[in-house]
Formats: sequence, C-alpha cells, structure tokens
Amino acid sequence: MSKVLIVSDSHGLTKELEVIRERHINEVDMMIHCGDSQLTPDDKAISGYLTVMGNCDFSGGYPLETISEVSGRKFFITHGHRYSVKTSLINLKYKAQEVNADIVCFGHSHILSAEVIDGTLFLNPGSIRLPREPMEKTYVILDLLEEKIKLSVFEMNGREMAELAREFTLPK
Repeated sequence: MSKVLIVSDSHGLTKELEVIRERHINEVDMMIHCGDSQLTPDDKAISGYLTVMGNCDFSGGYPLETISEVSGRKFFITHGHRYSVKTSLINLKYKAQEVNADIVCFGHSHILSAEVIDGTLFLNPGSIRLPREPMEKTYVILDLLEEKIKLSVFEMNGREMAELAREFTLPK
C-alpha cells in the first residue's frame, strides 16, 4: 500500500507548502504539486514535490506535464489549462487514454473534484490559496490499495474533512 499527497494552486505560498510537507512526509510515498506554485524550482518550499508548470508559473523550469508510477499505478500530472479543464474533461480524457494513465492529477479550476471516467481516476485537489469549491483550502491524500483507491481530503490546517472522503474501485 502506498500513499500519494496531491496539492495545487498555491499561488506563491511557501510556509503552507512546507507545513504540509512536514506534516505528511513520513506517511506518503510521493508528493505532487499540480502547478501554479509561482515558485522557482530551487525554492525550498517546493522541495520534495513533483511539480508541473501552471499558467501562472512564469519563471519556467517545470515540465508542462509529467508521468510517474507508484504501486503499479501510472499517474499523469498536468496543470490542466492546456486541456480546457474548466469547460470539460474530454481533452484530458483523450490524453489519459493516449498515455495509458490510471490516475490523472490536475489543478487550474481551484475546484476539488474526483471522478472515474472509463476506468481512469481524474483528481483535482482544489486550492490551498484561492479555493472556489468547496470554500475550504484543500489538498488530498490517496491510499493506493490493491483494487481500491481511498481519497482523503484535508484542510490547510490539517483537519481531515471526513465527509468528503471517497473510495474508488480501480482494478490494476
């Protein structure tokens, strides 16, 4: 069993990224930032996060998208602005099929969401700076189990939002 922490759209926050990292560093196997950190790759606040470039990341240095694997699950990570995620997930779905992703992590809309489409989990952790829905500043942790994925949602202060927890059946 592995755990993956996903955060997005921190828009210049540094202390908060460090607090999240230190809070969970000993329990997760990977930490993902889905873009719009507005930090340079050498900033110590973003250290330890697998990070992609968002539409507000003007300093460069991050890839537009990346692929990583944890516990036999292939993650496709992007910010989402190049796939028009505020309108529809169809473009992102096609990309996920192209790269054979099991889990797609994205940001951009600042809206917490998680849904399985054609056997792929699409996940937006919300925003820890400017959330739109829910209004709480959120990030998520995925528990990658054999046939299931458990999603836990956390507020910036570390409180688990148990009412938003979800479980997905996603065979390997």
